[in-house]
Amino acid sequence: METNCPFCNAPTTREIIAKSEVGIAFYDGFPVSPGHMLITPYRHVSSYFDLSTEEQNALWALVNQCKDIVQAAYKPDGFNIGVNVNESAGQSIFHVHIHLIPRYSGDVPNPRGGVRGVIPSKQNY
Repeated sequence: METNCPFCNAPTTREIIAKSEVGIAFYDGFPVSPGHMLITPYRHVSSYFDLSTEEQNALWALVNQCKDIVQAAYKPDGFNIGVNVNESAGQSIFHVHIHLIPRYSGDVPNPRGGVRGVIPSKQNY
């Protein structure tokens, strides 16, 4: 546990949506869309690639569980799933977390390219 980590030191008022022996899921405090969740391990690890294979697998099982929860509650038309690794890729909280972002028809004018939009000039091909 890191003393300055907002995930290690989450407020006790934060609603936990799902959990497993490896991690927890909660709604993003700054959601991109309704139902945007974060799935994060209990263990403080900065990079996804520093997780053990077992931890990675357990987190993806939690992502799948959360997809069902979000689907039932928000009825999105699709999802983006992403992990930012290191500052150059946009990571701002250095505790691994997987974004589960519900997408809705018409939420952007042209969703083609999806996650390719992290580099806008590469989104449309």
